[in-house]
Amino acid sequence: MTIHAVNIKALVVKESSILLSLTVYNNSSGGGLLSYSESQSESITGPPASNTNSDVPAKKKVVVLGTGWGGTSFLKDLNASLYDVQVVSPCNYFAFTPLLPSVTCGTVEARSIVEPVRNMVKKRKGDIKFWEAECLKIDHANKTVLCRSNIGNNLVGSGEFSLEYDYLVVAIGAQVNTFNTPGVKEHCHFLKEVEDAQKIRRAVIDCFEKAVLPSLSDEERRTNLHFVVVGGGPTGVEFAAELHDHFQEDLVNLYPSVKDFVKITVIQSGDHILNTFDERISLFAEEKFGRDGIKVQTGCRVLSVDDKNITMKAKSTGEICSVPHGLVIWSTGIATRPVVRDFMEQIGQGKRHVLATNEWLRVKGCESVYAIGDCSSIDQQKIMDDISAIFEAADKDKSGTLTVAELKDVLDDIIVRYPQFELYLKSKHILDLSTLWKDSEGNYREEIDIEGFKMALSHMDSQMKSLPATAQVASQQGEYLARCFNRMHQCEEHPEGPRRFKGSGRHTFLPFRYKHFGQFAPLGGEQAAAELPGDWVAMGHSTQWLWYSVYASKQVSWRTRMLVISDWTRRFIFGRDSSRYPNTVYMQQPTSNTLTQRTPECLSTSYVSQRYTPLTARKLLERRRVREEDGQRRKRKKKLLGQWRSHDQ
Repeated sequence: MTIHAVNIKALVVKESSILLSLTVYNNSSGGGLLSYSESQSESITGPPASNTNSDVPAKKKVVVLGTGWGGTSFLKDLNASLYDVQVVSPCNYFAFTPLLPSVTCGTVEARSIVEPVRNMVKKRKGDIKFWEAECLKIDHANKTVLCRSNIGNNLVGSGEFSLEYDYLVVAIGAQVNTFNTPGVKEHCHFLKEVEDAQKIRRAVIDCFEKAVLPSLSDEERRTNLHFVVVGGGPTGVEFAAELHDHFQEDLVNLYPSVKDFVKITVIQSGDHILNTFDERISLFAEEKFGRDGIKVQTGCRVLSVDDKNITMKAKSTGEICSVPHGLVIWSTGIATRPVVRDFMEQIGQGKRHVLATNEWLRVKGCESVYAIGDCSSIDQQKIMDDISAIFEAADKDKSGTLTVAELKDVLDDIIVRYPQFELYLKSKHILDLSTLWKDSEGNYREEIDIEGFKMALSHMDSQMKSLPATAQVASQQGEYLARCFNRMHQCEEHPEGPRRFKGSGRHTFLPFRYKHFGQFAPLGGEQAAAELPGDWVAMGHSTQWLWYSVYASKQVSWRTRMLVISDWTRRFIFGRDSSRYPNTVYMQQPTSNTLTQRTPECLSTSYVSQRYTPLTARKLLERRRVREEDGQRRKRKKKLLGQWRSHDQ
């Protein structure tokens, strides 16, 4: 059977510019098949109209400052398809900061605790733009932030830019608090960033390498190997424990001649180290440090630090003494960053120590600015400030008196709006609200007036406490704020928060409520202490293994989780690496064709030595020398060829 095909194209409807394509298939038996297709004719009516709906509102612009615990948690849970999200941070990575003390001694490598921000945001729903830059100023009046890139000056283009926002999330953390102590910035190491941990790691090895030189006296060796930790909080205590383990397990075998000169001292201004933990943990830590030979000096205040001595004053006796040191680690708390301080001046919070937010993490005095993490503190509303409004809302019959039954009708809203109410009842073991209705003599009353109500609730605000500046708090705040942003439109139409005692209606969202999951304090020697929910305290070797499992599970990606576990395994088998190598983790490294792309002026010896590590600099300079010699040989060859040609002519 033979099939013949004939195509016929005809314009059927001119107005609609549709071409009808007819194909007739004939076969030898006389039968036929007819098929057709439709297509738009661009030559007649032009391209099809756009489907863009001009009535669709533009997405709100959300600018996030910082990629720490708060900012990263916010981005991970935010539905970015609902907003135009832009992130600004001078670091293009997220660091698992609780493991920074482990980085200082090589227990964990720096690369193992960092995750690139772009790896994290590309997995989110929607488009998130990231700019590696530092925020210089927040202009609240014009809703803009001024930023500047800190990337190398040899690259072309301006590094300054500004971003407009509809909502601003400030999550830039805090800086180390030096309390204006002379010499701290010049002669102390901090432990706040990954770069700080790497500097400390190299400085520790420097102290040992210098101490073993044959030209030093015993007194000089003792000074170089005196490690002083200022601050007895979790960071300072964990670093002291890590350093002690590093010495006992690794360095004592590498530097046996100076093992008797090593000394570690922890200076604490309070009466105990780890004073934010349970008292049992503080005593256990002090006893263990005493057994390990780590000296703990409590009740001492540092007056000044220079390159050779640290001067401190004992609070009890007033005695002032100077102690020689080889390395000083300053870990005494946090302070507000300059950009946040400037913003606080703009909005009338200049007299505060930290940025104040309400229970919904919105900055007080700013409807469109939120703050999470170490840079902010929640200013919880006091019950006594709203006591009259609460009484009026509960007194439904307007009798001027209040019964227990009437209070129970608004009890749920009170507990949600004022968490200190529930904390007070738990602390006093009050199970029956009628207990609050007792008079001064302990007699029950059926009803109380406004003055009696004030007296009954007068001590509840004493339960208000500021949240600690920890990764756990910042992470929960970021998750909460992301949920609010994801449900903002829905909750504006159907509010889910407690009733407004001052005013009508309900709050849009439920207020932020921090849930404490416990905290750890590694104390060295494969021992740790833990404060767990429910007033549970655990100490010893089993707690250390619990610490391993929790910190491994809390890593932000499977990549970092596997790297951290492999580092722990490597340390158990081979010990810590004590090599003193340059920091190449965050330095910009050249590509294979970088050398040929740069001008000779940019490749001067001083430029290369300052920008790159010594090993990379030597390779670059050697490659440049070879290229210059090749160029000279080509010039000589070209000159000789020119001479031969002129001779032949």
